[in-house]
Amino acid sequence: MQRSPLMISGILDYAANAHGDREIVSRLLDEPLHRYDYAGLRRRAAKCAQMLKTQGVAPGECVTSLAWNTHRHLELFYAVPGIGAVLHTANPRFSEQQLAYTINHAGSRILMFDKSFAALVERLRPQLSSIDTFIVLSEDASSVNGELNAARYEDLIADQDEEIVWPAFDENAGAFLCYTSGTTGDPKGVLYSHRSVVLHGLAAGLPGAFNFSAFDCVMPCSSLYHATAWGLPFAAAINGCKIVLPCEKMDGASLQELIKNEGVTFSGGVPTIWTMYLDHLARTGETTETLERIIIGGSAVPRAMAETFRDKYGVTVRQIWGMTETSPLGVVATPTPKLAARGEKELNDVIWTRQGRLQFGIELKIVDDDGKALPNDGETSGALLVRGPWTIERYYRAEKSALDADGWFDTGDIATIDSQGFLRITDRSKDVIKSGGEWISSIDIENAAVSHPDIRIAAVVGVKHPKWEERPILVVETHNGAALSDQEVLSHIEPHFAKWWLPDAVIFAEVPLTATGKIDKKKLRDQYRSRLLF
Repeated sequence: MQRSPLMISGILDYAANAHGDREIVSRLLDEPLHRYDYAGLRRRAAKCAQMLKTQGVAPGECVTSLAWNTHRHLELFYAVPGIGAVLHTANPRFSEQQLAYTINHAGSRILMFDKSFAALVERLRPQLSSIDTFIVLSEDASSVNGELNAARYEDLIADQDEEIVWPAFDENAGAFLCYTSGTTGDPKGVLYSHRSVVLHGLAAGLPGAFNFSAFDCVMPCSSLYHATAWGLPFAAAINGCKIVLPCEKMDGASLQELIKNEGVTFSGGVPTIWTMYLDHLARTGETTETLERIIIGGSAVPRAMAETFRDKYGVTVRQIWGMTETSPLGVVATPTPKLAARGEKELNDVIWTRQGRLQFGIELKIVDDDGKALPNDGETSGALLVRGPWTIERYYRAEKSALDADGWFDTGDIATIDSQGFLRITDRSKDVIKSGGEWISSIDIENAAVSHPDIRIAAVVGVKHPKWEERPILVVETHNGAALSDQEVLSHIEPHFAKWWLPDAVIFAEVPLTATGKIDKKKLRDQYRSRLLF
């Protein structure tokens, strides 16, 4: 057999040759909607690659992007790794201190940014020890502060050759550098290889995962800077899907406009995005148009949300679980014939209470505190370990491996696995609540709370208690300031749990989110750590 390396440039060449006229549509900050196709993407990515070489970018060198979901950012996804360099997709949701740390840790010389980040880049500039070239990813850069001496992307690529023979090199070479949103300490870098990205893109499009075909129109609402938008751009290119890029506009009205006008069939993002989208539909009376399927990750999917999409709008919701360290696909909650044979009610009970089922390319195992493997009975919970060809081996620039002696990575999650390979996350190891020697799952209480029609987001954390060591409190953010009492919330969740599981306090407040749209439980624990001590 031939031994052709798995290259990201190979995905682009294939897409341009096999379905070059399939459309790519991009919303932009203050420019008209941009339209081209995979053939056009390849031409402009080639021009960008030639430009980067004139800038002296060498194989293995990092280039940082600070940008939204646009066609220009997508071009960097192929141009930078295409010449053997590494694209560091900086996360603008990080604090400025964290953002500067990641750019310095990556060691990039070039920072390519959307002009809406110009003020942020100007503030960061004194802290960026290695950056010597700034490039604006916008048509009009007149509003960018002149002190940055930033070049305009369109000017730089204008005269470059649109034909290129992509170099071949070791498929295990780095391609993307993504940083975790680390709740403690500095963010950690995860370096994806060409091989891992290609394999992940192939697996993500399978029927048991996202079920892509050339008839799909995919709109990634997971950010391109967040684990390569869950690999959606690559899976879409491999399967000939139309791509719609929403820029930074993830509000309900903006997404609905693209869904309606571009025929979006598939999208994915964190629960907060879809909460806003459902709010928009409820206010306007609009339908979901062509939308057929949504994947939701980042935190557990509220069952009420999934039921609303299905029953009211005919849209299938699938949960996924993964992390930056798994590129990020881990499991997807898709049905099986055996599960379907049990009837719709039981099928839905499993699909909507599990994060997903075992996928090719990811091995799963749960272990006890001593590292002993636990049974896959769907009841016994333990620390979740994973391994596979798109799972991390070590963090970027770290000397020590992140794996145990048998090659397993500890995810930090507590989970059960059943005999059908369905995974259920019961908590993060740092979020599980131990009260009087017994464990309480914060996720289960949160899911029960957000099933209330007036509750938008619910977060449960454990705080110190003078008698029980730790007790749960529930922080609730309501829809449009809806008025609820403590007792109404507790009465709603009470039928689902033993009495000692019920939160000791219900707090009505805005729920803080992390840089990747997850509930920031560290901030909540810090804020309410003494709530039950008085």
